[in-house]
Amino acid sequence: MAYLIDYAVFAAIALVLAVPAVVILFFTVAPDFFEVEPDGTPVEPSFMEFFLPLLLIEAGLALVLLLVSYVYYVEMLRRDGQTLGKRAMKIKVVPLAPDASLTRGMAAKRWLAGYVAGSFIPGFIYVDGLWQLWDKPYQQCLHDKFATTVVVKVPA
Repeated sequence: MAYLIDYAVFAAIALVLAVPAVVILFFTVAPDFFEVEPDGTPVEPSFMEFFLPLLLIEAGLALVLLLVSYVYYVEMLRRDGQTLGKRAMKIKVVPLAPDASLTRGMAAKRWLAGYVAGSFIPGFIYVDGLWQLWDKPYQQCLHDKFATTVVVKVPA
C-alpha cells in the first residue's frame, strides 16, 4: 500500500511537470502543421521538425523525473527512513545491522535496485516485490537485500 501511495505522489508530480512540457511542444510544433503554400495546399512538415522537439522534450522530462525520483525515494528515506507512503502505513526502512544508521548510499542502492532496475528489466519489479513472500527471516525484497536494509513497523 505504501508503494501505491508513493507512486500516486510521484505520478502527480510527473503530471505537473508533463503538462507544461506538452503545452510547450504543442506551441513549438503546431505552427508547422498549419502552414500553407501560396496556392492553398498544406505544407507537409518535416519529420525531424516534429520528431526532434518531441525527442528533446521527452528526454528532458525523463531526466527531470529521474532526479525527482532520486530526491523523493533517496533523500526522504535518508532523513528519517520514511517516504509519504511509508509514513501513512506506519512503516520505515532501517539498516539490517542494528547499530548502523541509514546512509545515503544504502538508500541510493535501494532506489537503484528497486525503482531504476525495475523500470528497465522486464518483470523484475514483480519478482522484486514478491520476493518478500518466501524470504526468511526478514522478509526482504531484492532491493532491500541489495542495500542491506529491512522494512519494519513503526511503534504507534
